[in-house]
Amino acid sequence: MEVRLDGRVLLVTGGGAGIGRAIALLAGRAGAEVAVLDRDPVRADRVADEVAALGRRALGLAVDVRESAALAEAVARAADHFGRLDVLVNNAGGTVPRSFLAQSERAWRRTIDLNLTSALCATAAAVSHIAASGGGAVLNVASIEGLRAAPGYAVYGACKAALIQLTRTWALEFAGLGVRVNAIAPDFVLTPGTVGEESPADPADWCAAHPDAARRIARRIPLGRPGSAEECARVALFLVSPAAAYLNGVVVPVDGGTWASGGWLRDGRGGWSLGGDGGGPDTRSET
Repeated sequence: MEVRLDGRVLLVTGGGAGIGRAIALLAGRAGAEVAVLDRDPVRADRVADEVAALGRRALGLAVDVRESAALAEAVARAADHFGRLDVLVNNAGGTVPRSFLAQSERAWRRTIDLNLTSALCATAAAVSHIAASGGGAVLNVASIEGLRAAPGYAVYGACKAALIQLTRTWALEFAGLGVRVNAIAPDFVLTPGTVGEESPADPADWCAAHPDAARRIARRIPLGRPGSAEECARVALFLVSPAAAYLNGVVVPVDGGTWASGGWLRDGRGGWSLGGDGGGPDTRSET
């Protein structure tokens, strides 16, 4: 089944890299026009140019999503530029793993503003435009850390759990406007935020370059490898497309089976056991 978004306008926050960039490019290939929001103007324009090279109209907008007024203005500019808005992707987010007691209140607030408040503000600004365009979709990029306890990710995980709850509540509240709301919950995905700009983005190449980390990941992720940004983007694109017209309030773990595993790890003998050191690299998580 080919997923198409011809004639639709999609806005992606945090669209300059990682999962956001992958969603923007895949949407362009599917026929959508795309607004790319990123705090880095170079990255925003670069991805917009990549979408334009596919033959689609695109707009890059530099905005810090933690600034609510600037974010609302950017949403309005995108809707005015394209004459409509059909899809919002709340993708901006990130954190640095650190124990809760080692963080300051300022650090908590930065994490909340980036991962939760930005989605609240973008959605509040976008839904009226989406409804006026005849309906469409909101896609929230949550995290597996919003579905489970995650030491080192207390505030980040709470934000993503809240985003999952908002997904379900907004699905009810916006249904009458013709706006569906769904979410994806990735586990460890190879992006510039998690593995750096220079690291391989292909899971097989990354595992070959980082054998020790790859072995730890293979223990805890049933499919035995990290995910790619494009794999997340494919699920996201389906959820916002007409092909998913009867899906509303759904949260899809894009995690290689982590959520299903319930903490079971490969034991090195071809079987499974509970507990142990199955973590991945202690790196920044950013969508």
